[in-house]
Amino acid sequence: MENKIRTESNDPLKPSDSKVLIITYYWPPAGGPGVQRWLKFAKYLPDFGFQPIVYVPENPTYPIVDNKLVAEVSDNVTVIKQPIFEPYQLASFFSKNKTKKISSGIIPNKKKQSFLDKVFLWIRGNLFIPDARKYWVKPSVTFLEQYIAEHSIKTIITSGPPHSLHLIGLQLQKKLGVKWFADFRDPWTTIGYHKSLRLSTYAAKKHKKLEYQVLNAADTIIVTSKTTKTEFQAITTKPIKVITNGYDNEAVGNQKLDIAFTLAHIGSFLSERNPAILWESLVEILAEVPNFKSHLEIKLIGAVSQEVLETISSYKLDSYLNNLGYISHEEAIAHQKKSQVLLLIEIDSADTKSIIPGKLFEYMVSNRPIVAIGPEDSDFAEIITSTNTGVFFRYTEKERLKNKILDFYNQYLEGKLQSNAVGLQQYSRKNLTKELASLLNSNQ
Repeated sequence: MENKIRTESNDPLKPSDSKVLIITYYWPPAGGPGVQRWLKFAKYLPDFGFQPIVYVPENPTYPIVDNKLVAEVSDNVTVIKQPIFEPYQLASFFSKNKTKKISSGIIPNKKKQSFLDKVFLWIRGNLFIPDARKYWVKPSVTFLEQYIAEHSIKTIITSGPPHSLHLIGLQLQKKLGVKWFADFRDPWTTIGYHKSLRLSTYAAKKHKKLEYQVLNAADTIIVTSKTTKTEFQAITTKPIKVITNGYDNEAVGNQKLDIAFTLAHIGSFLSERNPAILWESLVEILAEVPNFKSHLEIKLIGAVSQEVLETISSYKLDSYLNNLGYISHEEAIAHQKKSQVLLLIEIDSADTKSIIPGKLFEYMVSNRPIVAIGPEDSDFAEIITSTNTGVFFRYTEKERLKNKILDFYNQYLEGKLQSNAVGLQQYSRKNLTKELASLLNSNQ
């Protein structure tokens, strides 16, 4: 492969000791939550004396595209690109829809998986370890080894998932002795969909081995939650820093509230996130409160699994459903601000206690109350409670959930429904970037 530098910024680089190379897969025009973290870090790093150089694939297969995000790439960021080969490009020949859903983490319920679903999942889990972007590792190392030497770069950051990108960092550290920060937006072997990949014993051990190698080689590990930090501390003695996701000052202004009593879920609505206690609560309120049916609207924005839609139908809630599909990040922010109540739902599993959805922080600054459902001791429950931005429910708390929805509905009727948040500034993207810059400085 030709090592030709493809650059999207002509700004001169700062002195070599302020350069930081960020290796990430998700970058505009990629849509969804995965792109936001490093898009925003790169935006603010120059304010703290660092020149971000972002390395991304030239021809990626993004499951979600949001072209409006391209305009959000800072002029102070240098972007370099190299081609990538992805098996999804071949697999889509057989079923474009299935490969797109699997690549975005939407995996059908085991009981409803077709033969083709099972085949795709087995191939994804057993032949592409750690993931289907593994073929970008070798050419990237070859290209970046030369680029890093030519530009005197001393610090690199890899961001996963896809966790194959950490293997790029692993090899570059061995070859060049650069300082390497491994950023985990999500866990590796305990991520929610990992158990659904039909892993063989060999494949499961291989994932564990690679995870161990990365965690014990990186100079510093960055995670987004306290639970992931605790989990990784059982594997490595390397320093681990928690830097959560956050919110930015978006250009979207105040919005006129929806006329309907809208319960809005924004983001991927996976099969495992299908909250029966919510649907049951709504059915009971519809039967008990005469006017509720004239006000209720269930608003779903983003990729929604077929199982969730079928469940909503089985509860006869179809007539209240407004399924908008994927919209731009800008439009999603607008809906967050005008919906009456925001839904945040996580899989009911011990493995997902560490997941703090990126959209939580945008929810928190929307001035709309959050109804959150998840496993006991979820990290995001603590954040919601401490910031007074909503109410968290375990999957066993249906009556409490039902009563809170009724409470919010009554506030809506009185025109008094809102959030009274406190202590949000700590989660601003700029403050979080300041934490990152301090970490980078301490390792110079």
